[in-house]
This record gives sequence, structure tokens and C-alpha cells, in this order.
Amino acid sequence: MRLGSTDIIDTFAEAFAMWGTRIVITAETPAWALAAARSVTGFATSVIGCKCEAGIEREVPAEETPDRRPGISVLLFSTSAESVGKRLVERIGQCVLTCPTTACYNGLPAEQTVVVGGLLRYFGDGYQISKVLNGRRLWRIPVMDGEFVIDERFGIQPAVGGGNLLLCGPDAAATLKAAEAAVAAMRKVPGAILPFPDGVVRSGSKPGSRYKSLMASTNDAYCPTLRGFANGTQLPAGVRCVLEIVIDGLDLAAVENAMRAGLEAAARQNLVQISAGNYGGNLGQYKIALRDLIAAAPAAVA
Repeated sequence: MRLGSTDIIDTFAEAFAMWGTRIVITAETPAWALAAARSVTGFATSVIGCKCEAGIEREVPAEETPDRRPGISVLLFSTSAESVGKRLVERIGQCVLTCPTTACYNGLPAEQTVVVGGLLRYFGDGYQISKVLNGRRLWRIPVMDGEFVIDERFGIQPAVGGGNLLLCGPDAAATLKAAEAAVAAMRKVPGAILPFPDGVVRSGSKPGSRYKSLMASTNDAYCPTLRGFANGTQLPAGVRCVLEIVIDGLDLAAVENAMRAGLEAAARQNLVQISAGNYGGNLGQYKIALRDLIAAAPAAVA
């Protein structure tokens, strides 16, 4: 298949069932809301080493937030409902509660919830105050610049993680340009995040390793320096750089929409090819075919 001048490999991205949540961080200024959001999403690129995957979803205008202050929406994903709850308590407690002027609210109406503010309230050492507004319980925790307001419970729901695209280009400059274009397009899709640094990962991995202590290792089939002697290389002639974009979403549609937007944006940048990572369909619950993603643009496909 081709999209523009770029070959699209007829394969699929293998994605996984996860649990996700959305939090809304507000502050006196957009800069402080962003500071807290950057902190709370730090070291959250992969559940393999970070216990969760998180990223900034979008800026939230003041008229849309519970306290009518500027805000940032953050999505966080992990492997179980219990793990999402633990990560929220850890990260909000260390990264949002500590940030000047912030408050933190549940951004995901859902049937299933986890206790977050109801645990962080104990930091108030008995001076915390409970307040119910429109059926939602909030906690007001005294801090040195006033008080930190947080919802008692946060909604969680089944989600999808690990959607991906492999961008294969002639050199680093061209591939980076394509990756940046893809990231810009994908970030416009609600309900999805790209957890790696500025949305891009160069150290794509495969399951397992020749070292028994490791659960994942370098994806040698896509390493240009190993083309001459790696078994099963997937790189055609002319590819000297591969960058991966990983997508997590609150549902399958969000991941598919983000992948479609990124695929179309990257293909316009004259890459050699675009592929996707999978493990033969044996590990992930979801198989997202690249053919299906580009079906909406038949005129561009040959």
C-alpha cells in the first residue's frame, strides 16, 4: 500500500487492555497548572519500568474547570484498577499537592472509582475539611499558601494502551520531521496521549531478551546498525533511522483516531515506509490494522 509517496506496510499494531483515568489540574495561572502537569506525568513512559503511562491531554479553559481557573487535563494508564489508584495517590500527592496554587479534580465520569483525595486528606493532620458540592465530595487540605482542594474519588475505566507506528526514514533529520508532524496531528485527538518524550521513542523494544533478568530488549529487527547481521531485519534499503510513536487511549476509538491522524501526517513527509509493532497477535487483545486506518483516504492508496 502507499499513502502519498510513502509505503505503508500491510500489518497491524498490537495494543493491550489497560485501565485509564483523567485528572484536571487547575492553578492561579496556566503556567503553574502546566508545571504540575509536567511533574505528575514525569517518568511515566512505559508500565514496563514506570508502573504507569501518563501524558498531557490538553489545556482546559477556565470556563470549563470546576473552580473556573485555567487547567490542564492529564490522562494516566496502568495495568489494573488498583494500580491506577495507587499511582494517582503517589503522583498527585508528590507532584500536584506540592505545586503552588493548584487544585486537582476528577475529569472522568465513570461508574467505577478509586479513592484519592480521601487518602491524601490525612496530610492535613486533622485540620482537613470535607465539603460536598453538587453531590461530589471534596477535601480542603491546609497548605502553606492556603489550601489544596481535591476530589475524594476519581473515575477509572477500561482503556487501551500500546497502539503504535514505526516511522522509517532515510536519515534522522527526515524521520524526526515526520515524527514531529505526526505528533502534532495526534495531539489534537481527545482521549489519547503519547507517553514518551515529546511523543517519540527511539528505543523500541521487543518482548524478552537473551538475558533472563530482562522482560524486554532492543527491537533489533528495526535497528539500522544491525541490518547486516541481525536475524529477521525488517528494514529495506535506504532506511537509516526508525522512530516509534506509542499511543494510549481511554478507548479503542481514541487510539485508532490518533494513529490515523499520525499516519496521514507522517506519510506526507516523504518517509521510506511506515509500519507497526506487533508480536504475532499473541500478546495484545487489540489488533489495529494499518490498512483499515487508511481506508478513509482511498484516493491516496495504491
